[in-house]
Amino acid sequence: MDAVVVGQLARDLVMVVEGLPDAGTSGAVRDRLEQLGGKGANQAVGLAQLGVATALVAVAGDDPVGDALIARAGVDGIDVTHVVRRAGTPTGLIVEVLEDGGRWRYLEHLPLGVLLTEADVRAAAGVLGAARAVLVQLQQPLDAVRAAVELAGGLVVLDGAVTDRGILRGAGVLRADAHEAALLLGVPAREKDVLEAAPGLLDAGPALLAFALEEGGDLFVWRDGHELVPHSGGDAVDSTGGGDALTAALTAALLEGASPPEAARFAVAAAGAVVTHPGGRPALHDRRPPGR
Repeated sequence: MDAVVVGQLARDLVMVVEGLPDAGTSGAVRDRLEQLGGKGANQAVGLAQLGVATALVAVAGDDPVGDALIARAGVDGIDVTHVVRRAGTPTGLIVEVLEDGGRWRYLEHLPLGVLLTEADVRAAAGVLGAARAVLVQLQQPLDAVRAAVELAGGLVVLDGAVTDRGILRGAGVLRADAHEAALLLGVPAREKDVLEAAPGLLDAGPALLAFALEEGGDLFVWRDGHELVPHSGGDAVDSTGGGDALTAALTAALLEGASPPEAARFAVAAAGAVVTHPGGRPALHDRRPPGR
């Protein structure tokens, strides 16, 4: 197995509307998408589309929705052997209401039962230890995150804001969106502030930082260099899933031996391809990481 994603699986329901109706009234939905989603599943789909053999460690309920999503992941080429079926728990649901202009709102039903436990992660120890890369979402409980980092046998890619030094010590890559980067830094995620904080973060463990900036673009920092990559692609329709595509593409490129600047540019281009359509499902079939 080349990569294992440890994170969230959910049913994504995307409703595209011209605008939100006033309270007590109704409004028309212009388009509707129902698909496999959640950050973990999005990243796994992106990796599989990029030709990376990928497994998913996540939780689904013991309901028909879970059956359908796991079947869809299998069609997408993802190994779902380690997707836990939690008895008595409904599969997670994320409803996105997308207005004209790219304005979105999420309504999430993610019961505690769909979060990974340390025991869930340890049950996947074999595949985690054998994978060349393990992608870990920091929205999962810390005990599960710690276990995933501890058991990983290859490159660890953390996605989110983390201050736990033990977790950072095991990381190879730390990726964060602008909001998460601001939480991590304690100041707005601007280029100057990220570059000032970068040496301390790199000393803590990661070899590569990938932070979205408030002023636009993504800043990649490594021990002997950095690169700011402007956002690319067509006009953004929906930012949902852009970060997941970036994380998947960055990992795929690094696994192929790409240099940090090559991997950075490839990752931002992949994110740019996703935000041109509603919903967070990647569309990366026609791309191949540098070096392949």
